[in-house]
Amino acid sequence: MAKPKVFVTRRVPQEGIDILKETCDVDVWDSDDVVPRETLLERVKGVNGLFCTINDKINEEVLNAAGTSLKVVGTMSVGNDHVDVLECKRRQVFVATTPDVASDSAAELSVALLLMTTRRLAEGLFAIKSGESGPWKPLWCLGTVSLGKTLGIFGFGRVGFGIARRMKPFGVSRIIYTDVMEATYASGVAERVPFDELLRESDILCICCAVTSQTIGIFNKSAFEKMKQSAVLINTSRGSVVNQTDLYDALSSNLIGAAGLDVTEPEPLPVDHPLMTLKNCVILPHMGTNTEEARRAMSINTAKNIAAMLE
Repeated sequence: MAKPKVFVTRRVPQEGIDILKETCDVDVWDSDDVVPRETLLERVKGVNGLFCTINDKINEEVLNAAGTSLKVVGTMSVGNDHVDVLECKRRQVFVATTPDVASDSAAELSVALLLMTTRRLAEGLFAIKSGESGPWKPLWCLGTVSLGKTLGIFGFGRVGFGIARRMKPFGVSRIIYTDVMEATYASGVAERVPFDELLRESDILCICCAVTSQTIGIFNKSAFEKMKQSAVLINTSRGSVVNQTDLYDALSSNLIGAAGLDVTEPEPLPVDHPLMTLKNCVILPHMGTNTEEARRAMSINTAKNIAAMLE
């Protein structure tokens, strides 16, 4: 009996490929770059499983190219907003993600970005590398400490809880969160509040929610107007949750204090984008799961998800 065919859209940690090769005929786009659309449409023809990443838009066009043989789409990511899940469901194609192995990596990055932004570390690094820092100055590049601040978290899942756990030793006075339901594990750690209260009370506000029709663009002009003028916004969720035009206006007019973004819309953000010109906006190239441990585990879990569905 012929082995099921799986196409892997990117060079990924070998452990995942080895798992698939035990039971499947594996075809890999062996490059760190995104597979060209035409190549993707050609290579998915007749496959039973698709191993993809967040840069691959798996829509009706791809599903049509794959045909009725496709049984499972395994994405090496926590989110699945790049996959047309409803169309997959209609065609009885399983969609599997890896939400349980990258949370610690993402939470750690969120805290690192938070500290980079509140302490203005990126500005300091640029100044010393460009020779603009000069001798020590009492009033130059002053940031703020987390001690005594109110930390707000929008989306209190694995990553949100991980941020809260890591920030508690920094001496934040209060941790509040907004989510669709009460998190039982938040007891003694954080307090659930309405969205408007989260905006009003947070000195530092971390976005780590899922992308849904309710969350897309929720951080917009109206939201920024309710935040403290000194507030720092951190986004490690998805770029589409924040209206970037409104964010630029809020930062450039000092409506809010600063922002740290690990995710943007699009990715990467064009070098001539207005947000790139702001000193009070730190932008990273989507590094939330950029650890050897997380990527290895994500590759393994994606492979196991695909293999299990095909069995």
